[in-house]
Amino acid sequence: MGMDETKKKNTVKNSAKGEPGKTGAAAKKPIQSGKPVKHVLPRAVIRVINYILVLSLTAVIVLGILLLDYATAPIDEDNIAVVTVDIPVGSSFLRTTKILDEAGLIKNRFLFNMLAFTKRATRVIRAGEYEFSTSMTPATVIRKLVRGEIKVYRVTIPEDFNMKEIAHRLDYFRLIDKNVFFELARDRKFLASLGIPANSIEGYLFPDTYTFNRSMSTRQIMTVMVSQFWNKVTPEMVQKAQEMGFNLHELVTFASLIGKESGYHDEKELISAVFHNRLKRKKRLQSDPTAVYDLEDFQGKVLLSHLKRNSPYNTYIIQGLPPGPIANPGLSSIRAVLNPAPVKYLYFVSKNDGTHAFSETIQQHNEAVKELRRLQKQARSNSAGK
Repeated sequence: MGMDETKKKNTVKNSAKGEPGKTGAAAKKPIQSGKPVKHVLPRAVIRVINYILVLSLTAVIVLGILLLDYATAPIDEDNIAVVTVDIPVGSSFLRTTKILDEAGLIKNRFLFNMLAFTKRATRVIRAGEYEFSTSMTPATVIRKLVRGEIKVYRVTIPEDFNMKEIAHRLDYFRLIDKNVFFELARDRKFLASLGIPANSIEGYLFPDTYTFNRSMSTRQIMTVMVSQFWNKVTPEMVQKAQEMGFNLHELVTFASLIGKESGYHDEKELISAVFHNRLKRKKRLQSDPTAVYDLEDFQGKVLLSHLKRNSPYNTYIIQGLPPGPIANPGLSSIRAVLNPAPVKYLYFVSKNDGTHAFSETIQQHNEAVKELRRLQKQARSNSAGK
């Protein structure tokens, strides 16, 4: 066999095994056409999937329409009423919806829950007392809950209320626990935390108009009122009182006497002058309100028997200022202590019209008392004649 024939035979053998020069696994690899293999789902399955998609989309659209209609429709426009509900601290969303449902504010709990979920309200509802109207929409109800628009009470504490009267007013609005109030009123640690240099909160509950809510604790409400005292009574006032010989507690005590003696602001500096003059002369202050301050639930007129009472507050008996305030004075009374009128008056007597007659001597004072009694008697006679 010649050399050329041997090459041809080798070529034929290599062609049969694959590409020239390729051996083993590479040579056995199947030839690929390059076209992807199609996996075709059965038509029945495709129909089911399309049906489910259409049904789901329809359900979403219908639910959206129902939710929109529910969210924007009044709760009950036929029987409009104002409803107050209290959401306790720590209430879950389910507990909250139960409270609202029992109050007649939810017509459909499923839709209400869905609406709350879409507004991300399930975890941000603030506890407290809320006031709703059945003319509101569910969307408005949820918005109030999310914003924490709890019911507030504007409470006015008049000047010269004592702490018993203040407690009664706050309790009327159910804002405090009276027992807790009076415990805290004499709690030395609590008083010290508020900067009160005394054994009672009397005098430091500043008279003003406040906005409170029932989610506030008794402690918080008392703290707010004392904070207002410190906002109004400046360090300059305290410094001036010290220069006059009074510490802070004596300043407040002095002011409480002025406030209880007269609510007529134009006279307060005159009354202050009388007390200043009597203190300088070592005369008893003889302030009628001090004689009845520590009487339980005193009401009515101060009698001669009251003036003779053996009480640490009775300035007909004790010398100087009482041991503490007899009320919670306003800013005008505190300023009057610091700015007494430049007069020599030592006496005053009420004219029973909110004003007073002032005198420098006891003789003038007795004449003023006699004249006022005559006028009162004449007024009674004229009234009887009619």
